[in-house]
Amino acid sequence: MNLAIITTWVWLAFEIGLRVRDRLRGIGSTADDGGTRVTIGLLVAVAMTGANLAAIFLPAESPLRFPGPSLPWLVAGIALMWLGFAVRVWAITVLGKHFRTTVEVDAEQPVIDHGPYHWIRHPSYTGILGITVGFGLASDNYVSLLLTTVIPTYALLRRIALEERTLVEALGTAYETYRESTKRLVPGVW
Repeated sequence: MNLAIITTWVWLAFEIGLRVRDRLRGIGSTADDGGTRVTIGLLVAVAMTGANLAAIFLPAESPLRFPGPSLPWLVAGIALMWLGFAVRVWAITVLGKHFRTTVEVDAEQPVIDHGPYHWIRHPSYTGILGITVGFGLASDNYVSLLLTTVIPTYALLRRIALEERTLVEALGTAYETYRESTKRLVPGVW
């Protein structure tokens, strides 16, 4: 589990770096994000803290533990965390100067439909879910997996609803057309 926690700290440092980058660039106003950035941060922290506590305090023989040895679950979880992190970095890199940790759209921003955006509209959020769900798997119990799946998904869906409205208002028909041809978070599924 220590490697999952180290991975979480690496991700946290990356997220802090994104906010520092926004500040240095003079962007990242939370005026239009409806408190979603704070909500996401808090709810993800609650979910992962709860998952970690469940992993620590559930007895090894608990029926709430995953079947079989814990090592395969740990390896699968950490792999999913790093895959999620890679997807998030890829999405941010493709958006480039248009990426924000807040809900803002640049006046000259085009609809980005290449890289991970070719398959899904919100790959950076898919990356976050990969990280949190991976943490739940690495925790080797159903309680942790439930916490790290449901709570972050709820927080991100609130943000996505707001972001989609903002993108339609700012980018118009081009974004609506793109939205009709791509899934929200899971390629080919949803």
